[in-house]
Parts: sequence; C-alpha cells; structure tokens
Amino acid sequence: MTTEPQPAPRPSEAGSHVLHVLARKDVLSGLLFVAVALAGLWLSRDYPIGTALRMGTGYVPRLLCWILLGLGTVLVVQGLREAQTARALSVGDGSAWRPVVFVTASLVIFGLSIERLGLVVSILLLIAVGSVAARGLQPLETLVAALVLIALSWAIFIVGLGLTIPVWPEW
Repeated sequence: MTTEPQPAPRPSEAGSHVLHVLARKDVLSGLLFVAVALAGLWLSRDYPIGTALRMGTGYVPRLLCWILLGLGTVLVVQGLREAQTARALSVGDGSAWRPVVFVTASLVIFGLSIERLGLVVSILLLIAVGSVAARGLQPLETLVAALVLIALSWAIFIVGLGLTIPVWPEW
C-alpha cells in the first residue's frame, strides 16, 4: 500500500469511470427498480389507500412500490460499493444478453399461451425457455421447479382465488 496521493483523473477518464460504475449489473438493475417504483407511486397517487383493515385500491400497489423502491436503493448502494474488479455489462458480451432474451421470451410465450394451452403447458413452456438462459441447470431440477410452480399456481389461483384459468389445453 502506498500513502502517496493518487493523481486526479483527467476529464475523459472521469467520464469513463462514471460509465463503468453505471454499467454494473447491480447499479443498472437497482436504477430500473427505482424507476419502476417511482412510476408506480406517481401513477397510483390518486388511488385511495384506506387502512390495513379496510384496504383501498391503492394500498397494495403503493406498498409494493415502496418495497421495490427500497430494494432498488439497496441494489444501487451495493453496486456502488463493489470493488473496481466487478464485471460490467458490455454490448459486445453475448453472454450478458442471453438471460435478458430468454427470460423475456419465456414470459411473452407464457402470456400468449395461457388461454389456449392452459396453465400446465404454459408453465412448462415458461420454465423450459427460461432455463435456457442459465447454464449448468440439471434437467431434473428444472422439471421439479416446473412441477412445484404448477402445483402452487393451481393452488393459489384456481383453488384459492377461484380464477377461471384453463388448466389443460382446449383442443
């Protein structure tokens, strides 16, 4: 360790350093969470909140937005506190875009297929396409995750809430 003062970065280096810090995955995801939470709080500003016993239409959305805002703030702080050796996202790094593409595709496929293919097949497609985003997943653990998600979704949405979601495809 040296006790000598470090020279001040040149303006071009300072801008590059700021972009490098902002390109960290934690900082970007935290900023996204903060932006979505602030947008949600702004959009729900006129909804009645009510009380915990008599919740208004704005109670749960605003509560979730405040939680998301807190989580985003924690992620931004953690990302800024990371060491300089943290891996930043780069446009040329194909592996950084793989999860974004496949997770987004799996959600779109789920949304488009739930009415025609039913809950079971749609969740299987969701997990199958989403699992391509992660390397090193074992087929057995992916299948178990899909079965658990199917069982929980059926119990919560169909049995618990009584929603009329088709369970199986309507051929």
